Amino acid sequence: MTAKTSKKILVAYATDSGSTADVAKIIGEELEKSSATVEVLPVEQVDSLEGFSAAVIGAPEIVGWHRAAKRFVHNNREGLAQIPVAYFFTLMSLTDPGSDSFQGIPLACDGELTHPPTKEGTLSFKEKYASVENYLKSVLKEAPMVKPVGVAFFGGKLSYYRMNWFRRLFVMAIINANPGDRRNWNFIRTWATGVAPLLKQEK
Repeated sequence: MTAKTSKKILVAYATDSGSTADVAKIIGEELEKSSATVEVLPVEQVDSLEGFSAAVIGAPEIVGWHRAAKRFVHNNREGLAQIPVAYFFTLMSLTDPGSDSFQGIPLACDGELTHPPTKEGTLSFKEKYASVENYLKSVLKEAPMVKPVGVAFFGGKLSYYRMNWFRRLFVMAIINANPGDRRNWNFIRTWATGVAPLLKQEK
């Protein structure tokens, strides 16, 4: 058995129906294989960042990134700025960014989730909404001093019956997403394995 190091990584998540919690748990399992100690918790249960040497924070993207996750990032921005941080999103649609980085931040986008723009050189309203820029900028705004070592966009799981009428209408009209499970476990595990060394770096 590999001995654990002194590194302790927090995997904090927000979720509505539990599907993003499943993603967080898988990420935690993969990070533990890198000999780190990992704690997977809902953001509401994280009282302090004390003792953590890195953090991975994730949440679903429906009408914006989950408010609890954004609030957590904002409230802990000073502490997060002192340690390596990675973000992940679960969602049902993503416009192909055409790049593996955004403002110098490494991106990992599930190829089974992305779709190219309908018209080269321009984006429709729906394509702009489902863009990396739109999704990520609002999160970076919560903690401008935090530059994540990586950001991942994973397929999520969508069930209309678990959503209120406004979210259901928004997803149907704006995102145009169909119910189903688009989580790609191999992609999620691969990303977690790849980001592990970055989370162990000293800031």
